[in-house]
Amino acid sequence: MFDFRHSIAARLVLAYGLLVAISVAAVSAVFYFGTIGVLQQNIDAKIVEISQREMLAYGDQPIPLLAQEITRQLNDSIDSDTEIFLLLSPSGQRIAGNLDSWPTLFAGRLLTRQVTRNGKVVLARVYARWLDNHSLLIVGRDLDEEVLMGQLVARALAIGALIAFLLIAAGAVLLRQQIERRIGEIRHTVMEIEAGDLSQRIPVSGTDEFSRLNTDINRMLDRIEQLMEGVRHVSNAIAHDLRTPLSRIRTRLEAAVRAEMDAEGFSFAANAAIQDIDDLMLIFEKLLQIAEAESGVRSTTFESLDLDRIARDMVELYDAEAEARGITLRVFPVQPHAVPGLGDRNLLANALASLIDNAIKYNQPGGWVEVRAMSTGHELRLEVRDSGAGIPQVELPKVITRFYRVDQSRNLPGNGLGLSIVSAIASLHGGQLALSNTEDGFMAVIVLPV
Repeated sequence: MFDFRHSIAARLVLAYGLLVAISVAAVSAVFYFGTIGVLQQNIDAKIVEISQREMLAYGDQPIPLLAQEITRQLNDSIDSDTEIFLLLSPSGQRIAGNLDSWPTLFAGRLLTRQVTRNGKVVLARVYARWLDNHSLLIVGRDLDEEVLMGQLVARALAIGALIAFLLIAAGAVLLRQQIERRIGEIRHTVMEIEAGDLSQRIPVSGTDEFSRLNTDINRMLDRIEQLMEGVRHVSNAIAHDLRTPLSRIRTRLEAAVRAEMDAEGFSFAANAAIQDIDDLMLIFEKLLQIAEAESGVRSTTFESLDLDRIARDMVELYDAEAEARGITLRVFPVQPHAVPGLGDRNLLANALASLIDNAIKYNQPGGWVEVRAMSTGHELRLEVRDSGAGIPQVELPKVITRFYRVDQSRNLPGNGLGLSIVSAIASLHGGQLALSNTEDGFMAVIVLPV
């Protein structure tokens, strides 16, 4: 049973059925009235033509001549089974014709009336006119054939309409089943996901509206699963990576409480604990930065900017640190060259700063770092090249994972969140972070759309 109050499928089917039914009724009406109407017009035109012809020929002639002509026409075997003639004297007496009885008629008007023709009551179309000799001429046509034809057309249209309505009903049922099946697939997948299976996806077949909707929903589910995996990974990483510094803080404070320390010892333990807490706060701050970038909240702060100007500002900021480490930090091209883009200035500056910091940190004395902002026509690039040892090829896909650190860098300060932040910022801007080893070092590129 259709539930019209709560089922969109039922309402769509009802609307579809009503629309098709109205269309069938309209077409049938146009066909019926077009066919019967044209036939009726032809009959009326012929009756008026015959009446006009007889009036012109015999209107001012003696009555016997017109009576003789009417008798001739009734016996010439041309339309003899349908034609009607009647000539009445000025006093209303029947002079000639094939009508035994007739109704009261209004001269000059075509009327449909029942008459008695040759002893048989029939439906006729009649037209009466006064002649110059004051006699009344009635010309008409028996409508029995036309009535039968109208009934035949009406019966054919009724059968056609019945078949059409049956097809409409069958089509409506099929349409409802199709809609409910496609919606059922979505509901089934939603219930599976609600039960905890995030790997479920809606089947996609064809290129219709439901298929495109299912594709969009599947893409959304992929993103949700990716984010949930990220949340689980972050939770596990936080539990694993923060256990050690928290344990270290607790151990130091516990030792300071239990041991008999002087003021200097207490001060040292407190400062060490504060430093560890600051490191933890830094980690949480970076995690919040990643979450903010991935949520898309900062996209409302996008503005027109010059990527080359950002690159030069970041090189100037890290120039002293690079010089202290014996590393040459430079920007290309040497002369300023505007590279217009759209984005959040602070986020892009932070991302580029993180890449430059990594390039300096993992380089060796005497090495170099080059920074470049450029446009290739179809994309924008913020490149940071360095002469460092690079990253093992198998590790490249993993280094943007939160808290992941390459073995060779574990002895250096850091928390494994820098590249994760850069990747999140690039994604917020519709781009990506590309990492690759080069012949003379390593290259990190923030690729943005034009």
